[in-house]
Formats: sequence, structure tokens, C-alpha cells
Amino acid sequence: MKLTTRGHYSVKALLDLSLQPGYGPASVKAIAQRQDLPAPYLEKLLIELRRAGLVQSIRGVHGGYQLARSPVEISLGQILDAVGETVDPLSRLTPDAELAGDWVTFTLWKRLSQKLREALYNISLEDLYYDARSWQASQGETTSFVV
Repeated sequence: MKLTTRGHYSVKALLDLSLQPGYGPASVKAIAQRQDLPAPYLEKLLIELRRAGLVQSIRGVHGGYQLARSPVEISLGQILDAVGETVDPLSRLTPDAELAGDWVTFTLWKRLSQKLREALYNISLEDLYYDARSWQASQGETTSFVV
């Protein structure tokens, strides 16, 4: 599995939204500035995340995007799926029926792919936040949190 900018930026944006007081709305511009992301690209990703039900868009002067659910209810797997990231390295691979070794390799990768998918769906935004905070503290950092 290779994480592209689509997946990376989407995770950063949702983690940023999880840091908003009361999970209130934040503008695309504000998120882009805090996370050093290109705003037009971020806007497209947030639209996809909204269609997947992970964020809500709020209109008006103080509008923007906010999480549709609490950070504990949003998994890394859901975020990646919402923006079309494939977590299955075998999506187009089929073993050669003639070679038994292919079947062994295929079943190994199939099992690893399943475990990876399970892990991604068991890691929540909340988990990512606390893991990052723990790492930051272990490094002796007490500055503001940027994903």
C-alpha cells in the first residue's frame, strides 16, 4: 500500500478538524494554512469526504467544514476509502493456476491485505491524535500541534 497525497492530506484535514473547539467549523483556507496544504486541492478532498458522510459543510460567514461524527467514530480506513485510496495491494492480482507457488504467495498477500485493512479500520482519528501527542511529548515538544 502506498499512501498518496490524497490520503495524506485527507487525514491531515480531518485531524485538524478534530482539534477545533467543540468540533466546530473551520474554513478551507484556515485548514490549508495550518496544515500547509494547497487550498483548491483540499477543497476537492473535503467535498469527497462530505459525500462519504465524514464531514459536514456549514454555510455562512462563520461556516466551513466540521466533522460529521466524533473523532472516535471516524477510522483511518473510512477516510482513505472516501478519497479513493486503495488499501488492497492485490486488487488486480490473480495467481497463475499452473503454479502452486503463486497460490502460496497470493494467499499470503491476501491475508496481509486483510490484516492491514482491519488495522486501518481500527485506528480512529482520536487514536491518531493521542499517538501524535505522545510522540511529541517523548521528543520534549510542547509547541502547538500541527499534523
